[in-house]
Amino acid sequence: MPRKAEEMGALAIKRLEHPGEYTVGGVAGLRVRVYDNGHKYWLLRATIAGRVREIGIGPYPEVTLAKAREAASDMRMQIREGIDPLAERRAAKDALAAATAKALTFSDCTDRYLANKSAGFRNEKHRRQWRSSLEQYADPIIGRLPVDRIELAHVLEVLQPVWRTRTETASRVRGRMEKVLDYATVSGYRDGSNPARWRGNLDAILPAPSKLKKVRHHRALPWAEVPPFMAALRERSGTAAQALQFLVLTATRSGEVRGATWDEIDLESSTWSIPAERMKAGRTHVVPLSDAALEILEARPDRDGLVFPGQRGGMLSDMSLSSVLKRMQVDATVHGFRSSFRDWVSETTRYPHEVAEMALAHTIPNATERAYRRGDLLEKRRALMDEWAAYIVEAEK
Repeated sequence: MPRKAEEMGALAIKRLEHPGEYTVGGVAGLRVRVYDNGHKYWLLRATIAGRVREIGIGPYPEVTLAKAREAASDMRMQIREGIDPLAERRAAKDALAAATAKALTFSDCTDRYLANKSAGFRNEKHRRQWRSSLEQYADPIIGRLPVDRIELAHVLEVLQPVWRTRTETASRVRGRMEKVLDYATVSGYRDGSNPARWRGNLDAILPAPSKLKKVRHHRALPWAEVPPFMAALRERSGTAAQALQFLVLTATRSGEVRGATWDEIDLESSTWSIPAERMKAGRTHVVPLSDAALEILEARPDRDGLVFPGQRGGMLSDMSLSSVLKRMQVDATVHGFRSSFRDWVSETTRYPHEVAEMALAHTIPNATERAYRRGDLLEKRRALMDEWAAYIVEAEK
């Protein structure tokens, strides 16, 4: 009959100094290991499925002698019942790791979504606006919340305070939350339906944005007043004034003009090719240049970098063109000149609807119509822009 190990007491364990393993007694196989640096660690040596295994219990004195014996006794009981304590421990550890990995916060998930979708943004400014809107409205409420715990009540807590007062902003925030939570679901960080989804979900609780939002059109100068305005504008010097003239003649957007570079301009073919990354619709837009627009380009002093640079060499600010209008005391917005052009086309010319829309680089909403119209109607648009410039110049006289 094997000799039963003598039970060590708490004081004896404390006094152990020499490195090695010591049989503790009280539970078969319970040992304490003393390391060279004096640290001590409890372990249980037991036979599991025919193999001698060592199972760590914990460090001394964090785990007391009494706790070590209790843990060892429980493990012995598991082994007798056919349970592998090591396998149980690994399973618990794996489950904890999986739960921790799944507990990704909404803010962290937003960062991952943006990192994966970075190429889909028109520019860095758009990406920053996308993130900052969530930082301002969503993060204070759900930013630190694991995405798998976000429910309808949380989404409503974000949206309801601003849904009626800042409808457009709130609607954008809702759409962005929906995209982040969709990403979380596909990536395995959450399950179930998306609480930020509109159709069949939030539309049953919140009033539709179209019922709340008051449409605010950009103030536009009536098309009949554009020629005298341009005559007055020509009297003004400065890069911003020239950029504004060019914008009116090309019916383009402020950011497109301010960001225009000379390598986008082809003076020989009289075209300006705006790359897709600078276009709202995300597609390259070729603008036919009238003689009046070319005159402005030919008057520019340099042929390198930005066509209309700011005073310090960078891009003109988004307020620079608006400031010209303000100094001229013109009650209109820069963007409104696109409406002036569109109204002039509709009321004074016979150009088809699609020619005017493509001149403005508007997206054609009908998919079938888009499929049949694969060209860019460049020559028809060139004739249109020449007529627009001629109308402005002739009416000035």
